[in-house]
Amino acid sequence: MEANVPSARSRALAVLRVRSRASAVGLLPAALAVVLVAARATGRLAGDPWPTVTLVVCVVAVLVLLVGGAFAAVVLRASPAVTPTVPLSEAAAPDLYRLVRDLADRMDVPPPSAIAVTPDCDSWLEDRSHAAHRRGAARVLGGAPGPVGPESEPGAAPVLVIGSPFLWWMRVAELRAVLAPVVAGTGPSAHPDIADARGFVRGLDAAVDVGGRRGLGWIAAPARLLLRLCRTDAAEMERGVAAAASERAQGVDYGLRIVAQEQVGLAYAGWDRLLTRVALPAWRMGRWPAHLDAGVVSALTELSRRDRLAEGFTSRLGERPACDLLEQPGLIDEATSLLAARLFHGGPAEAGPDWSPVDWAAYPEEVVDRKWRTEAARLHAALDALAVPAGRPASPSAPASPAAPAAPVSPASPAARPGSQGPSGAAGAAGAAGPATLAAADSPSPTADAFAGPTLERVLGYLTDGGGEGAAGEALAGRITGELAREERAAGPAAGAGKARGADTLPLFPLQPPRSGRDLLADHVTAMVCCAAVDSAGATPGLDWLDGPVLLVGGDRRSDLAPRVLCLVEDGNPEPLRDWLSALGVRTEKPVRLV
Repeated sequence: MEANVPSARSRALAVLRVRSRASAVGLLPAALAVVLVAARATGRLAGDPWPTVTLVVCVVAVLVLLVGGAFAAVVLRASPAVTPTVPLSEAAAPDLYRLVRDLADRMDVPPPSAIAVTPDCDSWLEDRSHAAHRRGAARVLGGAPGPVGPESEPGAAPVLVIGSPFLWWMRVAELRAVLAPVVAGTGPSAHPDIADARGFVRGLDAAVDVGGRRGLGWIAAPARLLLRLCRTDAAEMERGVAAAASERAQGVDYGLRIVAQEQVGLAYAGWDRLLTRVALPAWRMGRWPAHLDAGVVSALTELSRRDRLAEGFTSRLGERPACDLLEQPGLIDEATSLLAARLFHGGPAEAGPDWSPVDWAAYPEEVVDRKWRTEAARLHAALDALAVPAGRPASPSAPASPAAPAAPVSPASPAARPGSQGPSGAAGAAGAAGPATLAAADSPSPTADAFAGPTLERVLGYLTDGGGEGAAGEALAGRITGELAREERAAGPAAGAGKARGADTLPLFPLQPPRSGRDLLADHVTAMVCCAAVDSAGATPGLDWLDGPVLLVGGDRRSDLAPRVLCLVEDGNPEPLRDWLSALGVRTEKPVRLV
């Protein structure tokens, strides 16, 4: 510890020297003005041009002082970035606070001022002693404004932020070993020079953010210049602090920490799969899984079963989980799950009619089945817009028939639903007619009977391309992409136009880049196939903890559908998919039930 703290302190002093030199540059014109005025007053600078020079220097000094004072005020008052977290009061986690304080006592460092959890696979210390943070005290669990805690007092120890997946996946002893070097960082953080240097760097970073606002652009340039001047020393200071904390923590559960670090990597892998494959489809539908942290245990258990490198990790599940250190783990899991939806998807801060929680037991029915039905309805609305008859191949460039005008239909509208469908998905001939063919149903057109409603045969017939290059899907993919873009624009303000801090809009960490038209088309065709399999072949929607929505046939997951759909979408070859459907007993001519 003693070997690394002086190194960190010397780097902190180098950062502070940058601040001192910047202050000296700002005061230099004023000092020169004082010298000139004093010289004039004593008669040492009599005659021209000294009166003019003195006046000019005084004016420049006043302007520099005004600008420098305004910049210094912005640096001092700008609110540094704070990670969105769920605060944990001591009453909500007395055992966890006791564990952390015991760690601090063993390493002879100040305990953290408070504890908070965040939906991330990491843990760190965060200074929240800035005045802006005290003015905007965080809400405690339950939504009521909490009193200003010790973490908001000037000069208080930093807040310990713990990744929520660690609490549910790790055992108590593993969490203790992982947190030891983090808690040890409160020692160097308490050094006045290091704390002062960190505060200066955070202020400059916040000033750069303030400089992005209208009328304050002049603030960003000097802030960036000062950040460049002290960047190297600030980075080396943090390395010295981390080295000192690691050295201090070597005497606390060092052997167990090596094993626990393996669990950190495993937790990150499972958490990423759970968010991108399981949570994201629900978020896109206006639902948020209410117990993500409990789900990560199932996901990691499944990952341990499939991955030979992770064999044996499930044997430790018999030990006490770290979430037992919380008084109400379910309530904290729910709050963290809602925060994850905000950070990674941009959902609203509170639940509502269009943003409701969903339990894992209801996920297959309320998310998977609804997702498939919604995408199938969107696919058929796109076919209606292209005036494509059911069961008959059509060129994407063919003009729409006058008897069946193109008219895009919202998947949620009553017109998109078969008029006389029962629970089994059967439909009458007139009631099941698509909205783009209602006029044709009353006319003697020979193609009227081909519009038998939303059938899988209609999709297969359209995507079957005689050229074998899948060109028929281009127009359909474009329609689906455009419709999705319109839906997202329409739902934007309600689906997550929250603010994290200043001008930073949510989501802060979007999970996936925009999908291509071909990918969207493949997803929608897969959804249509799954709907047909559920309605006519006895299949059921299911949840795989690592892959998200899946199709279950006889209780077993069917993972061989995706390559056959891609063969149809990309090559225009329906034969592999038709063979698969035939083996499963799916009736492609039977109308499916939409949303």
